[in-house]
Amino acid sequence: MGNKGSNFQKSNIQSNEKTKMKNRKTLFDLEERTKDFFGRVIDLCKKIPVNPITKRQIEQLVASAGSIGANWCEASECESKKDFVHKVKISRKEAKECQLWLFGIKRCVNNLDEECDDLIAEAKEFVYIFTSIINKVQK
Repeated sequence: MGNKGSNFQKSNIQSNEKTKMKNRKTLFDLEERTKDFFGRVIDLCKKIPVNPITKRQIEQLVASAGSIGANWCEASECESKKDFVHKVKISRKEAKECQLWLFGIKRCVNNLDEECDDLIAEAKEFVYIFTSIINKVQK
């Protein structure tokens, strides 16, 4: 009997460790995903002809795209729940802002529709992910 109990405890501990590893992997994956998004935005912006209409949009898009990941990194290192939620809300706000700037660029530069649409879709997913995280933490 003692052997079965220790096997159960061992199994339960292993299960908890797997859950912790999965949570760490999810955090890391979101870090990588936001970093990848930022890189894709930079690559897109290199293709945009700079003129008085696009100049400000490029600057704003790059800033907001980078801010998504930067604030997520800060959130993952926060020491309080309140600060964590605040940083995640900033990431969500920046993801929403990216959608607007990408829409503007799509209107200004005709041959980048597909790339802009893909990035808009990714930014929308970030909004959904961050909203879900905020809702779970605030429960």
